[in-house]
Amino acid sequence: MHFTAEDLLNITFASEPLPLVELGMAIVAWQRSDQPAVFGRWRGRVGRELPGRASPLLDLLRPDGDNPQFVEPYARTLEEGLAVVRDAGPLLTPDELHRVAARAPGSPSWVHALWAQDREAWDQLGGALRSAHEAVVAPHWSRIRQSFQADVAWRTRLLAAHGIKACLAGTHPLAAWSGTVLEVDGPPHYEVHLGGRGLLLMPSPFWTGRPLLAEGPDGPDGRCVLLYPALTPLPLVGPGPAQGALDALLGRTRAAVLQSLIEQRTTSELARDLDISLPSASEHTRTLRAAGLITSERDGKAVLHSVTGLGVDLLHSGG
Repeated sequence: MHFTAEDLLNITFASEPLPLVELGMAIVAWQRSDQPAVFGRWRGRVGRELPGRASPLLDLLRPDGDNPQFVEPYARTLEEGLAVVRDAGPLLTPDELHRVAARAPGSPSWVHALWAQDREAWDQLGGALRSAHEAVVAPHWSRIRQSFQADVAWRTRLLAAHGIKACLAGTHPLAAWSGTVLEVDGPPHYEVHLGGRGLLLMPSPFWTGRPLLAEGPDGPDGRCVLLYPALTPLPLVGPGPAQGALDALLGRTRAAVLQSLIEQRTTSELARDLDISLPSASEHTRTLRAAGLITSERDGKAVLHSVTGLGVDLLHSGG
C-alpha cells in the first residue's frame, strides 16, 4: 500500500463498529480455521446457533474476506444497512456476478437470481441478513463495541507515542514498512496507490486474517477503509464489565500474559503458569508481539518472550 504525504495526514479511525460489516466478518470468521485456540469454541457455538435461513450468506461471504461490498454496507443501524443492500441491486455489474458465482460453494442459480433482480431472491437475502444478525451479532453488540473501542484507544495511544508507522505496522504480525509503502506478506499479492485519498481504520473483533482494503463509504474517490483484526478478538472479551483498564483493552487472559512477561518466559512456561493451552499461549504472544508490547527470540528449540518498554508503560497506566 503506497502512501503519499497527504495520505499520511488523512488517516483517521472509524467512530463505531457497523452492524452489517461486523456480521460479514462474523460469517467469514466462522468459516475459517485459523486461531483455533481463540476462535475454536466460538465457531462451534455459532455452528449450533446460526439459523438455516442464513445459509444463503455462505454463497456471498467467503473465508478469505474478499467479498462483494454491497452486502457489507457502511450503515450505522441494521435497518439502514438492509435498505442500502436492497438499493444496491440495480448497480451490480456482470463482472461482479461472474466473480461471486465462481466463488460460491453452492449452486450459482440463487446468485444469478439476485443479479437478475428477482424479488424472491432479494427477500431471501434480506431474511438471511436479519436472522444471522439476530443470532450472531445483536446478542454480543456491547462486547463488539468494547473490543472496537479498546483497539481504537490503544492505537491512538500508540500513534501519540510512536507515530503512524508503528500504529499501522501493529495491525498484523506480517506488516512492515519500506519507505512510505506498507507491506503485508502473504497471498494474494496486490499493490494499491492511495493517491492522496487517505485511509479510514476500522478494527473488527471477528476478523483474523491480514488487513483488508476496501472502497470507503464515499465511493472510489473517497478514503479507502483498512479493516484489520482488533487487538482483542470477541471470544476474549468478557461478558461483564472488565475489572480494569488493561482487561478492557486486552482481555483478562491476554492481560495476564503481558503481566507475566515482566520476567522473561518461554511459551511453555507461560502456558503452565497461567494454566492455558500451548496453542493459546502462542496465539496471545503472537498478537502482543504484533502490537509492540512484547519481544520474542529463539533460544534453541524454545522461544523466550519479554515485555517491551511500550508494554511496561501500558502495564503501569492500566493497573
